[in-house]
Amino acid sequence: MIQYISIIIEAIIAFVGLLIVFQKKKIYGLGFFITFGIYVFYDLVRLNNYSLNETFLQILFFIASISILWSIIKIYKEIKK
Repeated sequence: MIQYISIIIEAIIAFVGLLIVFQKKKIYGLGFFITFGIYVFYDLVRLNNYSLNETFLQILFFIASISILWSIIKIYKEIKK
């Protein structure tokens, strides 16, 4: 049950990332959307025991990490101004 609640929270964060992009015109929201969208997908795959290539999942997780790193750097640069 807690895992499903976590997935719902991740999905909300991904959605808010899109709102940041489209309503606030801040590109770093895309990083939140990508990262947490991947987390939702990854968690659902694990939770439901789907058989996907492990290397594919590792690459997705890496993309999520790079995406959130990029977003944090963009936010830092914006705050620093």
